[in-house]
Amino acid sequence: MVSKIDNALQFNRTVLNLRAARQELLASNIANVDTPNYKAKDIDFAKTLQGAISGNTAKLQMTSTVPHHLNSSSGENVMGTPVMFRNVVQPSADGNTVDMDVERAQFADNALRYEASVKFVDNQIKSVLSALQG
Repeated sequence: MVSKIDNALQFNRTVLNLRAARQELLASNIANVDTPNYKAKDIDFAKTLQGAISGNTAKLQMTSTVPHHLNSSSGENVMGTPVMFRNVVQPSADGNTVDMDVERAQFADNALRYEASVKFVDNQIKSVLSALQG
């Protein structure tokens, strides 16, 4: 029975781990806004989650729907998926590609989604406990 509960929560555990990893990337981008030649990094959350769930993370290749959104891999990976550099239309004079408006928006969006996922897991656990207690 415990394994069934664990299996039910596995998806949410994966989502939370992936959201936390993405938050670290976005925080790193914000922290390096003034670092010359720093390239903003991000992941394709949906594709990374899909790969993590299907177990095909090693084979997962990232694609972008907007040609200038993400480009070649930074060499890092999150759950087996390469972390990509985010391209900007106009990088700063020092070669930095961090756009604070984009980073703040992505950071806030990811934080809200992380919080919603935590609340969802909390409600799932409360439901299971309620069912067990009768």
